[in-house]
Amino acid sequence: MADDLRAPRQHITATDEWSALASHHDQMRDVHLRDLFASDPARGDTMLVEAADLYLDYYKHRITSETIALLAALARKARVEELRDEMFAGERINITENRAVLHVALRAPASESIRLDGIDVVPGVHSVLRKMAGFADRVRGAQWLGHTGKKIRNVVNIGIGGSDLGPHMAHDALVDYSDRSMNFRFVSNVDGIDFYECTRDLKADETLFIVSSKTFTTLETMTNARTAREWALKGLNGDESAIAKHFVAVSTNAVEVANFGIDTANMFEFWDWVGGRYSMDSAIGLSLMIAIGPERFREMLAGFHDIDEHFRTAPIESNMPMLMGLIGCWYNNFFGAETVAVLPYAQYLTRLTSYFQQLEMESNGKSVDRQGNPAGLQTGPIIWGQAGTNGQHAFYQLIHQGTKLIPCDFIGFARPNHVVGDHQDLLLANFFAQTQALAFGKTAAQVRAEGVPEEQVPHRTFAGNHPTSSILVSELTPRTVGQLIALYEHKVFTQGVIWNVNSFDQWGVELGKKLAQAIIPELRCEQEPRLSHDSSTNALIRRYRATR
Repeated sequence: MADDLRAPRQHITATDEWSALASHHDQMRDVHLRDLFASDPARGDTMLVEAADLYLDYYKHRITSETIALLAALARKARVEELRDEMFAGERINITENRAVLHVALRAPASESIRLDGIDVVPGVHSVLRKMAGFADRVRGAQWLGHTGKKIRNVVNIGIGGSDLGPHMAHDALVDYSDRSMNFRFVSNVDGIDFYECTRDLKADETLFIVSSKTFTTLETMTNARTAREWALKGLNGDESAIAKHFVAVSTNAVEVANFGIDTANMFEFWDWVGGRYSMDSAIGLSLMIAIGPERFREMLAGFHDIDEHFRTAPIESNMPMLMGLIGCWYNNFFGAETVAVLPYAQYLTRLTSYFQQLEMESNGKSVDRQGNPAGLQTGPIIWGQAGTNGQHAFYQLIHQGTKLIPCDFIGFARPNHVVGDHQDLLLANFFAQTQALAFGKTAAQVRAEGVPEEQVPHRTFAGNHPTSSILVSELTPRTVGQLIALYEHKVFTQGVIWNVNSFDQWGVELGKKLAQAIIPELRCEQEPRLSHDSSTNALIRRYRATR
């Protein structure tokens, strides 16, 4: 499989399918959504798809049924379905690292079999899940106590990237299901203020640290872990034996874990076929499992699996992740849209957009294709946004009346976790109204009919024709959180295949990290260092040394 992915291939833009879409775009680019709805009164009843508990309304896109047919043909030409099947089959589709891509195995039921090099990986996944569950139950039930015999009341996850963004986002999303008698905090930034603010009001004898690092060598994570170790020892009278009761590891490097002072019996495994940004449903989610409990964690895994099965079996034309991915390509590559706004109308999902930033921009932020050639087309979009109605009073002005085309994903929940007055109706009314306003706008004639002074008419006219997807979910639960994340994971996969990039490596994060290793001793040394960087970097180092 890997050799096939590296083989020369016809560039997607040179295919008949791409040319057909380009011709179709010439016909569609100036068509307004007002006209599309006027010419097809039944449009609102056809452009929708349901998968598990998710309802996707894609009516308000600048597309027709012909657009969808042409996009589906492009997907088949790009072999989206074949690559999907090869991913589920354990083929090594991450060709630059010669790895399989099997995050789908993390949520596969124990009864299923997913093989890598002839070995079924599902039993190993469930073995780790059982180990996690046993540990989570002991911490939650006060059977795992701190060194002085006190109950663990604080859990601090130390990680970065996928080892932080996923569990942090999911904890905030599901905090209503968590044990509220405990505190769950997350340290990721190497800025010492992150650690200070996280721990300043905690007691060492009631605090458990989870150090999440596959290699146990990641600079930011291990710097924070060593600081945590010093902080804990200071609060535990310097007793080195206390470390084993206040630190556990999510890693594969048993030697370094033991050197740190963590009992390797309290090391939770994950695998190189799990990318960091796809790992929150692995042992990386240990902090989340302690927060919401093993049963709820398994409900979340079941939600992931719901969408995995939909993605694996549904035809392109009714496959929710594929449709979202293809519609995204339509705007990215034919309309030249460079960004996508993700707008969850749910306070618990305040970190969702940040999580999707990593998922999408680290996966498909590539300028080289699988064969090592320039990609030759615009790849991953910039993902941004904010939760709830706050954004309406911040950046929606630009989306409505600015000069940029910004496709938007709106996400909302029909039933609130807590009924507070009439807030939910007001929240959802804003959700629905914004998608309507973005689509249809307000003409100059409509503004004049309201008696607006003529000089203000241009300022109060809304062009409309701004595309939106609406994802409506019954309720925010562990299961629906899993479904939402899997939806976007597979959307990203679809787009990566269309663009012929490897969505599963991230070499772009490495260069700066390596250069930092050379600069660190130059900042710390007593004598003025001999600097050999560019003149700007040299000047910054000297300025820092002079002013610290």
